[in-house]
Amino acid sequence: MTTIRSFMTDDHRHCDDLLAEAEQALARKNVEAARAAFGQFREALLAHFAAEEKTLFPSFEAKTGMTMGPTRVMRMEHEQMRALLDDAKMALDAGDGDDYVGHAETLLIMMQQHNLKEENMLYPMCDEHLAAETGELLQHLEAELSAT
Repeated sequence: MTTIRSFMTDDHRHCDDLLAEAEQALARKNVEAARAAFGQFREALLAHFAAEEKTLFPSFEAKTGMTMGPTRVMRMEHEQMRALLDDAKMALDAGDGDDYVGHAETLLIMMQQHNLKEENMLYPMCDEHLAAETGELLQHLEAELSAT
């Protein structure tokens, strides 16, 4: 059976792959391909954040009563990453590869740290506390993520 942890971790990897495509395109000096790949990455990452914030986090908070714990930290980190996404997009749109790479590297480091916390702490907690609702939650999350 698919768990929340495995499903959401797979989506993390999908986002990672899209960011890598943008980096590879830029390394080949193909700015248009980099813009397109980054656009797909940005859309996928924002959809991931939205699915967590709209569906997963509220379900976890309602079940556990924890609103000032891990979900609060994750939301704050989402906001920081949204700002970096915007900065990287502006740099890429302006054709400033160096500025883009700086923002993208910072974003990648933040994503890696964020994903570790979710994959090793929050998602297992969700699997434990939301076991009865997992099937329904996964359907909602899949629908939200496939809408992009």
